[in-house]
Amino acid sequence: MAKRIAVIPGEDAAPEAMGAAVELIDRMGLGLEWTYPLVGEPARAKGLGPFPAEAKAEIDAADATFFGATSGASTRALFYLRWGKQTYANVRPTRWSPGFATPLKDPTGVDFVIVRENLEDSYVFLEGELTDLEPLDLTSPTVRAKAHELGPGRYALKVITEAGSERVIRFAFELARRRKAAGHPGRLTASAKWNMLPKTDGLFIEAARRLAGDYPDIEFETLIVDDFAHRLVLRPQRFDVIVLPNLYGDILSDAAAGLAGGLGLAASGCYGEKYAYFESAHGTAPDIAGQGIINPTASLLAGAMMLEHLGLANAGARLRRAIERVYAEGRVLTPDQGGSASTRAFADAVFSALA
Repeated sequence: MAKRIAVIPGEDAAPEAMGAAVELIDRMGLGLEWTYPLVGEPARAKGLGPFPAEAKAEIDAADATFFGATSGASTRALFYLRWGKQTYANVRPTRWSPGFATPLKDPTGVDFVIVRENLEDSYVFLEGELTDLEPLDLTSPTVRAKAHELGPGRYALKVITEAGSERVIRFAFELARRRKAAGHPGRLTASAKWNMLPKTDGLFIEAARRLAGDYPDIEFETLIVDDFAHRLVLRPQRFDVIVLPNLYGDILSDAAAGLAGGLGLAASGCYGEKYAYFESAHGTAPDIAGQGIINPTASLLAGAMMLEHLGLANAGARLRRAIERVYAEGRVLTPDQGGSASTRAFADAVFSALA
């Protein structure tokens, strides 16, 4: 049966990148079925809410979702794809290819993956006024004062669970094992700030150390997150797979994208036990909306990840190689990569480079 993909284009310039990516992948003749759930502003324009029940049903019926960047009404659909579908592992590859506009003097060998826990940490969205903490009578061991007496201010909860940590860390170990079979080092780095947050980040690292015993074939290390950030900039080539709690993973995966050449090249896949969705990691780029110059590379690379997930690994590899050929030639690149090509011209060049 044909694989069905739900497409949510996103807002601002994102639909331009997504449109080019979907059109190119469709031209590859893979027999995919595309469906477009009505979400966000188009749904509102028809008198519906931003995420109607019909859209949810279309996502549920699809084999995967291809998502454009959002900063607006499509967010409801994104939250469903993440928390509703329990896509707990956010996979962010960083791989330099010749022609990528990297700031590094020598980016040769930069090829690693950050696995970010996708559901917990500060992203449980539990915030409030400090005065709300008065019934808990919490005393800070550093400032030696009651939390609710620190002054006018607010708090946010950081939640790390044992089950949530174990499942994403095991996912990362399995990914490191697959990469090792494909010729990569087979190394997993677990990082957090456990020296200052022993109860929460410490639990995450304890889970990683415990699970490392199940993977004797994988080289394992732990790094305090500020040390990891330093090493990531100093010598990114030493890393293979990195697993991080949610907030650190969110920040440092964007930083990692800068090493390769920017967020316009940054793909993302979010995986759960029963579902996955794929998206570019960049924003909606409202400043260039309608100009037809947004770089579709991140969407195309996310599409390659999606094809691999759907059992079409050869097609995904073909697409990735075609992108690399276009960058290596350097003749048809979008403005963010130092060229003058339009979104469509770049996508057409990639299609022509398919082998």
